[in-house]
Amino acid sequence: MTVSAALLATAVVLCAVGGILMLTRPLTRILLGAVIVGNGINLLVLAGTGSAGAAPLLYGVPLREVTDPLPQAIALTAIVITLATTAFLLAMAYRSHQLTGTDEVHDDLEDRRIALRAEVRGERAQLIEEYRTGDAPTSEERARYLDERRRLRHRLRADRALQARGRDATGDLWHDVLGADPEDYAEAAGAGTSPDDAAHRPRPGDDHPGDDHPGDAG
Repeated sequence: MTVSAALLATAVVLCAVGGILMLTRPLTRILLGAVIVGNGINLLVLAGTGSAGAAPLLYGVPLREVTDPLPQAIALTAIVITLATTAFLLAMAYRSHQLTGTDEVHDDLEDRRIALRAEVRGERAQLIEEYRTGDAPTSEERARYLDERRRLRHRLRADRALQARGRDATGDLWHDVLGADPEDYAEAAGAGTSPDDAAHRPRPGDDHPGDDHPGDAG
């Protein structure tokens, strides 16, 4: 079996470029990387068929002149899978840009908090070990130890505040996951308010404190 060197080199280059793009943060680059890697893998599969030959569906053709149909069927299946993956990543990129204004994949706040907690515990254990090594620590060492503890506590509090700000201020699970409905934006635009304010506007017939009713006079 003979393999085309140009086809093999092209497949390797496509897989390398696609792999580099998939290691980046923007979802659009990840999407392009997935498409390029899929094309590179398809070329690798087709390169394994050997030299070109006649179509395997023709009758009266010797088997020596017929190309292997299995890699072609695998490549066709891979094309369909790549198309589905492309549609999925494109939907993710569009939704991420709609919610956050960017398509970059951010670090998970909970993962960052766990990593920061482990780092803080390690530094705290190191400080305690250094503090307990001396029989009678001086006032400067104790002050440095207390300052370091305050700094670590400040980092933990700042990370908790960042995690709290990461959620939507509305607290509406529907808006957090799926976003506000287009009808809400249309109503809010007509009233000059935001969609969340439009959802909490008073309805006709509701009683409000401070309103004067005809039966209350006298």
